[in-house]
Parts: sequence; C-alpha cells; structure tokens
Amino acid sequence: MNESALFFALAIPAVILLGLSKGGFVGMGALSLPIMALAVSPLRAAAILLPVLIVQDVVGVWAFRRSWDGYVVGWMLPGAVIGIALGWWYAASVSEAAVLGLVGAISVIFGLYRLWTGRGGRIAAPARSPGWVGTLCGVVSGFTSQIAHAGQPPYQVWVLPRGLDRDTLVGTTAIFFAATNWLKIPAYWKLGQFTHANLVASASLIPVAIASTLAGVWLVRRVSPTRFYTAIYVLMVLVGAKLVWDALA
Repeated sequence: MNESALFFALAIPAVILLGLSKGGFVGMGALSLPIMALAVSPLRAAAILLPVLIVQDVVGVWAFRRSWDGYVVGWMLPGAVIGIALGWWYAASVSEAAVLGLVGAISVIFGLYRLWTGRGGRIAAPARSPGWVGTLCGVVSGFTSQIAHAGQPPYQVWVLPRGLDRDTLVGTTAIFFAATNWLKIPAYWKLGQFTHANLVASASLIPVAIASTLAGVWLVRRVSPTRFYTAIYVLMVLVGAKLVWDALA
C-alpha cells in the first residue's frame, strides 16, 4: 500500500469518528488524530484536521448561538490562548518523535480517563470554583488541543461540576472549541503546516466530515452511544501506546 493509500485508509475512518463526535457521539473524535498519526507526522495530521474541525464547528455554533455561558468562555479562553502558545513552542522546539510521544501519551491518558469516568469515577471539583481555576484548566485544554485536538478533559474538569443545563453546556462547548480552533490557525501557520498538499487533503476530507456529522445527528437519536464508547476508548489507549512505542523506538 503506497503512502497516499495508507493515509486515506486511516484518514477517512478518523474523520468519520470526528463527524460522529460533532453529531452527538461526544468524545469519539479524540481518536481521530492518533489514528492519522499512524500514517503521517502528528503535526501534519493535526494541521489537516484543523480546517475540517472549523467547518464542522459552524453547525454547532449556529445551532446553539443563543445558549451559552459567557462566564465560562470568558474565563477559559484567555487560558486557552496561553496553552496554544505553549503547545506551539513545544512543537517548534522538540523533535517529531517527541511530539509523537506526547500525542500518544495524551491519547492513553484521555482513553483511560474516559474508561474511568464511564465506570463512575469523578474528579472532585467544587461546583462553583473561582474563575482563575477555569483559566488554569483553559491553559491545559489549549495545550492538549493544540498538540492533539484533545482539549475536552481539562475543559470538562471545570465546566461539568457547574451543572449547566444541556443546551447551555452544548452551546458553551461549541463556542469555546470553535474559538480555540480559530486561535490555533496562527500557531499551525507559524509551524509551516498549511502547505498546499495539506490543504488539498483537508478539502478532500470535508465532504466525509459533513456527511458523518449529519449521520451522527441521525444515529444519536436512535442508537445508544454507550455501546461504542468502551471499544473506542480501549482502542484509543492501544493506539496511543503504539505511538509512544514508535516515538521511543
């Protein structure tokens, strides 16, 4: 299998998972980057996925533009800016193997965290912790989002205990991560990842992303997502471990 065929063999299911996640199967998209990093460098994989994410964000932001919490976004977004800058500095300062290893480690931690919470585990956090705690969580979320498009766990640590109603939670999440994805553009530009080849790859995957997002919206109303989560997160741990192994080899 040549390089292009291998890339699309992994990129298409990765983007389908991303679309299903945006369509309602929340969390599945975190496996997308680790899967693509099996075929191309993690920086290139992240840069290819970024325009896809931005296109998908449009739907969520439009749908929930009137249902979001300005306090949460206002405190977390400045932290996310710092985290994105730190992620850019890390990627620009270390080897590709170091970036690959960190992507793998984030994938393993994310998968284990999701499996743990799926069994009832929770991180104890005050329901009304001060805004500066949200800013610190924003820093971590921005960093992991910049490196691996995996900013959800740090975000959820501060936001979920606040007990927002469903629509406000969904809308706040959509607004925060849409803004975060736009803020990542200068960092990836500075890293030289918006090449012609990468943008063409992104454009070719956008129809798959849109179709899978719509499929996710349709499926989430008919199929319980919990049936898939355990398999997805176990796979995330295994793929992450493989990336860490490759980085150390």
